[in-house]
Amino acid sequence: MQDAFSTIFPLQRGRVHDASGPGAPFFAAALAGMTGGTVLWIKPAWFAEEINPVAFSAFFDPRDIILARTADQTETLAAAEEGLRSGAVGLVVMEVDKPVELTPGRRLQLAAESGRSIGLSLHPEGAGNQAATTRWLCRPLFSASDSTLQEWSIIKNKTGTNNSWAVRWDETARRIHMVSETAERAGSQGPPG
Repeated sequence: MQDAFSTIFPLQRGRVHDASGPGAPFFAAALAGMTGGTVLWIKPAWFAEEINPVAFSAFFDPRDIILARTADQTETLAAAEEGLRSGAVGLVVMEVDKPVELTPGRRLQLAAESGRSIGLSLHPEGAGNQAATTRWLCRPLFSASDSTLQEWSIIKNKTGTNNSWAVRWDETARRIHMVSETAERAGSQGPPG
């Protein structure tokens, strides 16, 4: 099972992927920490949540993030396409609130291929990029001893099968580790009553 996970995460370069669910920002931060290089994070200006680059310091150097605010989803996709095509950034994260149709999704894929960058769209559950190589559903798991415990499920995979993994972030190694089923069950039962 570990081998299957290590062949799919970190995500494939030169492709665009999707993530949704309450753990999607954590997924993006872990991906940024493992891929290295500069991260371009794009979100519409009207999204209420602000990004504090210092909050990413457990994952990567906050000086390696470029934050961009856009007027709408069309501008978000255009900025993401330029960032992917440039090859100047290792990861482009785009926050969207509506599905990405096939034509703009394909343009993003072509840009990622050209720039050898990774694209990641964060979107609400049920919406996504029709051209995405993989789609992930990311949720935190309760653990009294590990606040980084997550369940990541690949729910669309153009290059393989779907699967789910319990994972945790190792801040010292700056890596995601798959958690054994025994540890996951023990952590999800919560503190003794």
